[in-house]
Amino acid sequence: MQQEGPESVLQPGLVAEVSKLVQQASNQGKCILPLGGRTMLGFGLPPVRPGWGIDLQNLNLVVDYPARDMTITVQAGLTIAKFQEILAGENQRLPVDVPLPDRATLGGALAVNVSGPRRYGFGTFRDYVIGISVINDQGQETKAGGRVVKNVAGYDLCKLYVGSLGTLGIITQVTLKLKPRPERSTIIGLGCSTGQLNALLDALQRTRTRPVCITLLNDRAAGTILEPTQAAPPEKKGWLVLVGFEDNAEAVAWQVQQLQAELSAFGLAACQEWTDAGAEPIWRALIDFPHAYDAALSFKANILPRDVAVLAALAASFPERLHLQVHAGNGILHGHVMGDLTLERAQTMLRSLLETATAGQGNLIVYHCPPSWKPVLPIWGAPRADAWLMRAIKQKLDPCGIFNPGRFVDGI
Repeated sequence: MQQEGPESVLQPGLVAEVSKLVQQASNQGKCILPLGGRTMLGFGLPPVRPGWGIDLQNLNLVVDYPARDMTITVQAGLTIAKFQEILAGENQRLPVDVPLPDRATLGGALAVNVSGPRRYGFGTFRDYVIGISVINDQGQETKAGGRVVKNVAGYDLCKLYVGSLGTLGIITQVTLKLKPRPERSTIIGLGCSTGQLNALLDALQRTRTRPVCITLLNDRAAGTILEPTQAAPPEKKGWLVLVGFEDNAEAVAWQVQQLQAELSAFGLAACQEWTDAGAEPIWRALIDFPHAYDAALSFKANILPRDVAVLAALAASFPERLHLQVHAGNGILHGHVMGDLTLERAQTMLRSLLETATAGQGNLIVYHCPPSWKPVLPIWGAPRADAWLMRAIKQKLDPCGIFNPGRFVDGI
């Protein structure tokens, strides 16, 4: 098994140059490792063959931006921060949360299908991509979808490439639907014990309001997230529950008031409230949470939202110094183990989490650990029933296995 990262890195400036490099790699039996901001370079398994890194950061042009149509076509090397800055000039945004936006590129975020706390209210990249261009294993540029929202011709290959971890081709260009920027953004926070958690989450699922995020933080994670605001987490409660609203000012005000009334039935009240500029540091910290470079182990588990309190309680029960963030509305838990950790303890902990997740129709992945642990840890969780289909697609679109071979699920 190879170490993570390419043996050499090439940085083309044109799509035609990417095509030529893919052709050369194919002729020489090299594999291709598409690169963006390299924020997720350790994600998945190491490639099984030496390869060339193709750095796409020079492909960063805005191809077309008809702002009135609320769509945009851009090259994949554009950073998320620059992309959102361009949209802000038209009072628009793409409401998909991407960690480390100053480094992360659009193509890399699409390849991993990154999402964050706002996923509950706004969805993922697959809900916004309407057109995509990809360099295939022959060095040819192929296209799917189009530049208009009502394009329904052909197979929806956009959703296939999003989240494929660069194993089916190199994404060079994408067309996305956009949303208006909200007039008001508010986060309310309240403390909750583990015993209250399940009932509270049930109430939040039934609320008359429309939160864009419902996120839980254990005490260690809450201290880190709230640090930029200099606010103290709730004392002796166990969990900080953050509920976010984004809309026009009147709608947000009504929803905050309504939720406060609903929470009073539980004897709970929001302990803190942050709005607009005051909420921004918390949004940023929540979004960047998966990237804890000083963690010994980082993982993501998912489960049906109705069972997320059980998974959260299990993760919080381990004696290790875990930092936990739970996107409760989506049933997604991110965890970091800080401090010393042995391989044996990592295996025991992950086995327990995986058993609980799969019992609730979910799974688990490990996205950061020492490279030497990867052969023995469940990097991609429990085997998938659709692995045969994923292998068949890989065989059709990349028969020689030149794109990120071995990195994805089931060693694809």
